[in-house]
Amino acid sequence: MSVERHAVDVPGGRLSLVLHLPADPISAPCVVACHGLSASKDSDKYLLLGAELPAAGLALARFDFRGCGESTGREEDTTVATRIEDVESVMAVLAAHPRLSGAFGLLGSSLGGFVALHVAARAEVAAAGAGAGAGAGARAGAAGVSRRRALSGAGFAPSRPPMSALHPRGSGPGSDFRLRRAASAPAYGLSFRSS
Repeated sequence: MSVERHAVDVPGGRLSLVLHLPADPISAPCVVACHGLSASKDSDKYLLLGAELPAAGLALARFDFRGCGESTGREEDTTVATRIEDVESVMAVLAAHPRLSGAFGLLGSSLGGFVALHVAARAEVAAAGAGAGAGAGARAGAAGVSRRRALSGAGFAPSRPPMSALHPRGSGPGSDFRLRRAASAPAYGLSFRSS
């Protein structure tokens, strides 16, 4: 396994990114890990996945959202929209990486899971773990994906989450949408699509 550190430029700042690559030199699918509010890429679960996923033939990209960990900015200045922009910026940088296949999965916990679902719906990639209680489901989904299934595009859940996960009943345009409502969204296993 090899580990690379990268900086990703975003409007008004720079994100800190760590990429864990499998030892096998062939192109690998990549899981992008999205941490929750007031957390960082260095949480125990993402450090553990940084060792486990490359051993299974998958790359892991863990990064700090703006204002968190080693990234620049102030967390209080971020919004869901800036977090979506951060994930999309990370994926754009990774799409050009020579060791990655162009197939992406998203993994997130708490607010990171909520953001991952939004990005997955826009980018047509899979998301694992939405909401505060999704950690175990997300780990099971990530660990349960074989390299063969990932490369074939097979997965355990639709690549587009149901709209109810993104807009729970009583939310949407013109309503009083609260992020805590996303905590009841289901966890998803991983599947991959090439970009």
